[in-house]
Amino acid sequence: MTDSLPVALYTAAQVRELDARLIADGTSGFELMQRAAHAAWRALRRRWPDAGAVTVLAGRGNNAGDGYLVAALAQRAGWRVVVLAVGDPQALQGDAAQARAEAQACGVAIEPWHSEASLQGVLVDALLGTGIAGDVREPYASAIQAINASRLPVLAIDLPSGLCADTGRVLGHAVHADLSVTFIGLKLGLFTADGPDRVGTLVFDDLQADPAIVAQVASEAVRLDHGSLIRVAPRSPVAHKGSFGQVLVIGGDLGTGGAALLSAEAALRCGAGMVTLATRPEHVTASLVRRPEIMCSGVESTYGLTALVERADVLVVGPGLGQAPWGRSLLSLAAQRQAPQVWDADALNLLAAGAVELPAGSVITPHPGEAARLLQCSVAEVQADRAAAARALARRFGCVALLKGAGTLVADPDGRLALCDRGHPAMASAGLGDVLAGVIGALLAQDLMPFDAGCLAAWLHAAAGERLGEQGRGLAASDLIPVIRQLLEEQSPCLK
Repeated sequence: MTDSLPVALYTAAQVRELDARLIADGTSGFELMQRAAHAAWRALRRRWPDAGAVTVLAGRGNNAGDGYLVAALAQRAGWRVVVLAVGDPQALQGDAAQARAEAQACGVAIEPWHSEASLQGVLVDALLGTGIAGDVREPYASAIQAINASRLPVLAIDLPSGLCADTGRVLGHAVHADLSVTFIGLKLGLFTADGPDRVGTLVFDDLQADPAIVAQVASEAVRLDHGSLIRVAPRSPVAHKGSFGQVLVIGGDLGTGGAALLSAEAALRCGAGMVTLATRPEHVTASLVRRPEIMCSGVESTYGLTALVERADVLVVGPGLGQAPWGRSLLSLAAQRQAPQVWDADALNLLAAGAVELPAGSVITPHPGEAARLLQCSVAEVQADRAAAARALARRFGCVALLKGAGTLVADPDGRLALCDRGHPAMASAGLGDVLAGVIGALLAQDLMPFDAGCLAAWLHAAAGERLGEQGRGLAASDLIPVIRQLLEEQSPCLK
């Protein structure tokens, strides 16, 4: 499983800095604009080779300049072309004004945008670039609404207008693109929050940027892919079960026993040497029937848990735990153990309530609702800047924070940030987070550091969901476990 996109992710300011460095090194701004237009035109022709008509909606900045040059290329190719100027095209300056002049010289029709303007062929969104601050205002809001209502194919230049390049948040209104062609550096907002819903198919072109110059600007985050992930070490021929850690899963109150069992089974299938499940006594029989390899202990109170906690190398706490006295008491005992831990679900809700403190070296796996409770803010605030929320969680609790959702983010207290852009909508199903927690636990037991374990687990989990999602809806959490095991072997072979 590989793709052609780079792994570095940037903010809009960082990409502007890259652009400035390239210009300072001798590549003119207009040359970069021409390269961007050619890249967008190539992508458009590949996707819609027989369209024959293009309507460019152009704003007033360099993004508009790209659009005018695309219009010129389409005009030279014999396509029907019109540019609808949103705002006064005479206000364009510098490279964008030169691009408009080139389009005019080619005979491109340039008309003012109005609400009754005719849209035809492929719509090229060249309205707003990465520099937008605040919500989209008129007349751009109406133009975006018209694009989305047209049901015509849409190509967005650099990113869909109205989408925040840094956060992926829709700034009041944003274009729904079928294809987005982005340049120089990948923007973080293309991959998280609302980004995946607005971008469509993503094409990247570095505009022939010198890699040495690009390397001068540190990226904001890294995008997880098969080639960049850390690998679990291969196993020695004399390895034994004690070499790969004992994972203890704590959870499964009455009515939610399956959650803890899913975590335990995921830990077992991802290579933990031994897995113990501490759950309600009522669930022991079901556990033994389903997976006898898991050592299942029925515990009524902390008295029955103490020895299990002391023997464990890694704890996974929270799946199906509940917030009643039973779950609260078990979590309180687990929190006293200084060992790598994964906290999920109700362990996070109890942490947010101040009932316990998180041990050092832990991994937490909140969804946006749990993250909001942990940060004492709204879900909307979390989703408005998911990267900032993930980093805030990591700093506040001194842990690795894995913020689930579209564009899952993994952050550590030092500010490192990784993004997983794999996955499938079929994964919107109960129990998948329980599986993820178990996978992280198994990787920690095999000596991966918490940040590396979180990154690899997020990728395995999402890639498995993506593979299974090809079969459509109805994906069950347990379906993921054998596919995750297969992907882990492909990525980190057991033998050299």
